[in-house]
Amino acid sequence: MKKALITGITGQDGSYLAELLLSKGYRVYGMVRRSSTENFERIEHLRDRIELRQADLLDQLSIINLIQETRPEEIYNLAAQSFVPTSWEQPLLTAEFTALGVCRVLEAIRLVDRGIKFYQASSSEMFGKVRELPQNEKTPFHPRSPYGVSKVYGHFLTINYRESYNLFASSGILFNHESPRRGLEFITRKVSYGVARIKLGLDKEMRLGNLDAERDWGYAGDYVEAIWRMLQQEKADDYVIATGIKHSVRELVNLAFAHVGLDYKNFVVVDKAFLRPAEVDHLLGDATKARTQLGWKPKVSFEELIRMMVEADLEKVKRQIAKR
Repeated sequence: MKKALITGITGQDGSYLAELLLSKGYRVYGMVRRSSTENFERIEHLRDRIELRQADLLDQLSIINLIQETRPEEIYNLAAQSFVPTSWEQPLLTAEFTALGVCRVLEAIRLVDRGIKFYQASSSEMFGKVRELPQNEKTPFHPRSPYGVSKVYGHFLTINYRESYNLFASSGILFNHESPRRGLEFITRKVSYGVARIKLGLDKEMRLGNLDAERDWGYAGDYVEAIWRMLQQEKADDYVIATGIKHSVRELVNLAFAHVGLDYKNFVVVDKAFLRPAEVDHLLGDATKARTQLGWKPKVSFEELIRMMVEADLEKVKRQIAKR
């Protein structure tokens, strides 16, 4: 039985990846931080099939000990401080988790077992102020947030350890990928949950920032398949994972409200408080390399994704109302 360790297993991507690995017969270990409050909602349905172990991306020794104890063949580093607005409020903490955390995991692999295959979760936010449309693996980076800068550090460090120590270390430059498990602070989930609350009479407005920002949005359940495929290759490499289709926030909002028979113009308020200090205007990925080398392509369309999220949040809000 092949063994895999997932950092960030309690997050959106971690939960979908754990499901995928279990379906393929893996023994799955999940790294979790010691916390006074546990948030295992996304993996609750998997708790009896995965093994959770305590360690921390801020603590080198705990990572070394965890790898020595579990001896995984594959490590998927999904843990990070991943909310872009928070990275301006807590830039140092973001750097510790999202940048130096990568270094600590790679160092642990170098010290314990260089045969372990490593996946680093890179991000389309690294492109930032984009130089070209669409963006591929060779597009220069120009990050526009402390989060994006931290991801660039982790990305290049992964390449450096691959070239310096001959580690099997791959990075997936994932463009925005969403699902009903997305955190409420992220724009897609903020919209789908807000629409549900407005439709069911709990709220009367939705406050948003830049409606003209464009993103390449896909389904997280599709993207973890690409992540797994990267570590099944003979040679480590870096891959852009995207749909190749961009949509504006305005399109997202319009589609979500239209799904419940409402006009977004009657409910959405543009609030300057939600504007970024430095905006990322146009992200659009070219996943040709992933398609040709990994045999991967997305299955769920943007329209299907948003309808899926709105329906899930309608059910969630109905359950909340029922408990009152």
